[in-house]
Amino acid sequence: MRRHRNSKVVATLGPASSDREQIRALFLAGADVFRFNFSHGSHEEHRQRFDIVRSIEKEFARPIAILQDLQGPKIRVGKIKDGGITLERGQRFRLELKPKKASDAVAPLPHPEIFAALASGTVILLDDGKLRLEVRDFGADWAETEVIVGGPLSDRKGVNVPGITMPISPLTKKDHEDLQFGLKLGVDWIALSFVQRPEDIAELQRIVKRRAAVMAKIEKPAALLSLTQIVDLCDGIMVARGDLGVELAPEEVPGRQKEIIRACRLAGKPVIVATQMLDSMVNSPTPTRAEASDVATAIYDGADAVMLSAESAAGRYPVESVAFMDRIITRTEADPTYRPIIEALHPEPEATAPDAISNAAARVAQTVSAAAIVTYTTSGSTAIRAARERPVVSILTLTARRPTARRLALLWGAHCVVTPDVTSFQEMVEKACTIAVQEGFAAPGDKLVITAGVPFGTPGATNVLRIAWIERQPPS
Repeated sequence: MRRHRNSKVVATLGPASSDREQIRALFLAGADVFRFNFSHGSHEEHRQRFDIVRSIEKEFARPIAILQDLQGPKIRVGKIKDGGITLERGQRFRLELKPKKASDAVAPLPHPEIFAALASGTVILLDDGKLRLEVRDFGADWAETEVIVGGPLSDRKGVNVPGITMPISPLTKKDHEDLQFGLKLGVDWIALSFVQRPEDIAELQRIVKRRAAVMAKIEKPAALLSLTQIVDLCDGIMVARGDLGVELAPEEVPGRQKEIIRACRLAGKPVIVATQMLDSMVNSPTPTRAEASDVATAIYDGADAVMLSAESAAGRYPVESVAFMDRIITRTEADPTYRPIIEALHPEPEATAPDAISNAAARVAQTVSAAAIVTYTTSGSTAIRAARERPVVSILTLTARRPTARRLALLWGAHCVVTPDVTSFQEMVEKACTIAVQEGFAAPGDKLVITAGVPFGTPGATNVLRIAWIERQPPS
């Protein structure tokens, strides 16, 4: 089950991909990570999908990552008079915490935290940014606004306030319940929605206590102000372009996407690019040329993974969407311009033995034309350092910890195999050579570059680099 590409595919499960046959088909088509969107579905539905993924993992003996995506706070207007109104440009429109009476010029906004953060001139977006209001006056429980961009507004439409940092936690009561369910179930990654500041990630890390890897979804402009600190505190990042594209001007999103990917590559943190990557495939068996280019751009930038949302969760062509994503990645990575672009950004190694070894391994592998880099890891840090270098060869990662292998399924270039720890240098070399041949990364006569930590099995102790030659089989 070796993938002949380095960047990974994340597929969201949903109504169109719930049974074992369909999920298995998604895996065979190229899905490396399955996203469970907790904005939809019951705990029992998620449990059933979880069990199916783990059974497929067992069938193919290939670690699969499960990403739990928490819903986060959903800020919406309340019920509107007659279920809907049409706002006209230039008219005055009032938002109230608890309207005293229904009116065409008033809408309920049951979120006191918004009124607490308002200022004159604050922009309020409604219905995914389709409607735009500007605050002219406000109080503790009301805001008088002017309609800048009008249109129809109905009950329960979403509200975005891009110009302010909301004084709320990204973890709601529902999120806390879903989080405990996910941790008990054994998810590998937890994605936190609507991150605004480093404290949001610190709060989740305190609850998770390393039982899963923590991912920050960057979908609020406020998060970009503290991007470096957020990247430092989390284990991975998702560029969630849906809400980010609502609160930022569309022309700003591509540059911000590159900024986030660059920050993650420099820090050695996995990064996913998400939202509407192959959106037309919700209803079409093939993507548009622009969508193919969008996916390829993320790969050229060095993203660890690209994600399908509605395409695989609710679309008509979920398997075809994954297959096309796989094809686009594979073709992009084979393009002659790919390596020069990837190597244009080369993170400087930290002044540590593990970083020095990982940096050297990438260069040695290229110099001696090795078939692969083999990393022994316990916590996953060795593989992450190796991937940060974006070597010209794949990274075969050997670990005794299945949770580590599953988390690394998201990592660029990493092919993970669960195997008992080695106890000697000879066993280290022999096992690396045997598994490299078994997994299709090398053949007799090839060279391998092997990194490990001594004492063996010690987390974060990478301090050994070895070049090994796979012995040719004697003639029978």
